[in-house]
Amino acid sequence: MTAAPTSTLSSRGITPTRHGPATDRYAGMTGAQAFTALMAEHGVDTIFGYPGGAILPVFDAIHESKNFQFVLARHEQGAGHMAEGYARVTGRPGIVLVTSGPGATNTVTPLQDALMDGTPIIVFAGQVATGAIGSDAFQEADMTGITRPCTKWNTLVKDVDDLPRAVNTAFHVATTGRPGPVFVDLPKDVTAALIGGSVHDQVHLPGYAMREAGTSSQIREAAELINRAEKPLLYVGQGAILSGAEGILAQCARDAGIPVTTTLQGLGAFPETDELSVHMLGMHGSAYANWAMRDADVVISVGARFDDRVTGNVATFAPGARAAEAAGRGGIIHFDIAPENINKAVPVAIGVEGDAKKNLELLHPLLTRHDAAGATDRSAWLKQIANWKAEAPFAFDHDEREFHLKPQAVIQELYEQLGENGIITTGVGQHQMWAAHFYQYTFPKQWMTSGGLGTMGFGVPSSVGAQAGEMIEAKKQGRPHRQVVNIDGDGSFSMTCMEMTTAAQYGIPAKSIILNNDFQGMVKQWQDLFYEERYSHTEMHNPDFVKLVEAMHCGAFRVTKLEDLPRVMKAFLAYDGPAVLEALVEKHEHVYPMVPAGKSVDEMVLGKPPVPADAPEAVKAEG
Repeated sequence: MTAAPTSTLSSRGITPTRHGPATDRYAGMTGAQAFTALMAEHGVDTIFGYPGGAILPVFDAIHESKNFQFVLARHEQGAGHMAEGYARVTGRPGIVLVTSGPGATNTVTPLQDALMDGTPIIVFAGQVATGAIGSDAFQEADMTGITRPCTKWNTLVKDVDDLPRAVNTAFHVATTGRPGPVFVDLPKDVTAALIGGSVHDQVHLPGYAMREAGTSSQIREAAELINRAEKPLLYVGQGAILSGAEGILAQCARDAGIPVTTTLQGLGAFPETDELSVHMLGMHGSAYANWAMRDADVVISVGARFDDRVTGNVATFAPGARAAEAAGRGGIIHFDIAPENINKAVPVAIGVEGDAKKNLELLHPLLTRHDAAGATDRSAWLKQIANWKAEAPFAFDHDEREFHLKPQAVIQELYEQLGENGIITTGVGQHQMWAAHFYQYTFPKQWMTSGGLGTMGFGVPSSVGAQAGEMIEAKKQGRPHRQVVNIDGDGSFSMTCMEMTTAAQYGIPAKSIILNNDFQGMVKQWQDLFYEERYSHTEMHNPDFVKLVEAMHCGAFRVTKLEDLPRVMKAFLAYDGPAVLEALVEKHEHVYPMVPAGKSVDEMVLGKPPVPADAPEAVKAEG
């Protein structure tokens, strides 16, 4: 066998070094056996993946393992999204195990998705033997090169003695700072080789460190700005959820009397049923959240990154806070664990690096209670927001005609029947926004979607992974598990629907609702509004989803009109096992509010313009 080259575990500027005492607990194990032992050491209870030749030594080693369940996906992309769903609901890294070449390249979309949304997943992939690397061997791909831009860290393990340290480093990097994806390439000869003696397995990453919290002067300065604010607004992202900051966040908001808006990924960080909630902001956010962002004199961002779907035209974002900063009485405060996010998209008055929970715990004692003597009077601000809520709520008109069921009504009925007992995943499109609008999220990790990358097909596999993780968590906590429901569109569902077969095989009772309008709905909406209704390749010719789902050994339901919706929804949710409900919905419904491209977030289109009285009857019938 060709001697393995010296290992260089480096990517994205993170270079592990040998550190601390060596251990002999892996001596006599193959690399594959050591891998299995390491999974147990890290408390892994579930692995998602797909086998193949280059990773067979590892699959052989895990065959007898009693430490975790293996979930065989129908596609490696599905395995990656399952790992994302598992990670989002449990807070632990989702683990993926696949083979080399196409097996590994199929995980690139989940890796990029996880990178953009801060989800900890680790992909372990087989690779051709070290001696064949660079020879264009069968199913060889330069995966460290391919995954370098879509991971926090990646590595090619070229020596079996480096495998324990590489695995431990992968877990550390995936879960520290802003969580994210890691890729570990495992050549077949490395996983088959024996560890002969003692190895260094401790993580040592010189230069890789995160600040736990801001300085006392930064926190004090932020508190002083907030206490003077007449129109403060908390703008909360997923970072608050990842740090477990929901409790202290609620204390800060309620004690100081500060309204709270969230990003799409921050849904659930603050209860949407609370009177201080102004729900989601941004391109399809609530009108009142966007108006509040426009007028606020102090914006307190916690674990959010000011992405373009939130800011709209950056030059005109948060004009009230910018004017207040210029006058020396306000501005934007940004709490974020990733220093590179601060001042990246939007200039801020105060940037505070560190963990969201720790920073809010330091901030809270310095905030003036809203009912304390001398506190800034915010009653006019809160009254204004209440008026905005009454003026422009999320709303729609019911339609009782068959095949004209409103998609919003389906989600509203789901919420009425499932409520806090539900965890929601989605695909990407109109259905995603309606799910954000018409289901009220009251606790962290109740909602998961593909935000930054906008990955169609995320919904089904993420629901399978989330349901698997939720069942494990519920068993540990001695409570009934919550029901995971994927709210999907016909386009997104079609991309990864085969993973319902995976759910059936493993008895994972994940459920999906297809809001079927026979179109790629969000693209069609843009074609309606900006391209004179030229539907270039957006109409879908779908299969019979009921028959398709039944062939995958899942429960199948269909609803076509409003009067049947409560009964069919109840039967769907009561089904013992994975199931799909197809709702045949109105084809021409649009998502509102909507911020057109290039506009400020307060320049929203709130609804369809009224149909002219002299319009043709066919146009009137379509709405």
